[in-house]
Amino acid sequence: MNHCFVRSISIGILSLVMLTSIGCSKLTSENYDELRIGMAYEAVVDLLGKPDSCEGTVGFKNCTWGDQKRYINVKFGGNSVVYFSSKGI
Repeated sequence: MNHCFVRSISIGILSLVMLTSIGCSKLTSENYDELRIGMAYEAVVDLLGKPDSCEGTVGFKNCTWGDQKRYINVKFGGNSVVYFSSKGI
């Protein structure tokens, strides 16, 4: 195979993978708008996927989806949403 052809195929595959991963992000304003006070932890995970981080103390949990530049943060009391916020979505 010639190197130009292989290079073109490689760039095409890389582009497709990048577009697919961007398109699959659950950090969207539409998903954020679906969050509700009182929503169960399991329902939030169904909506946003597994959180990137969670910290908890007795009866409370603070979970974040995303990173410092772009995130959705949800605070749970027991198993229910008590507060949520976002940045960069």
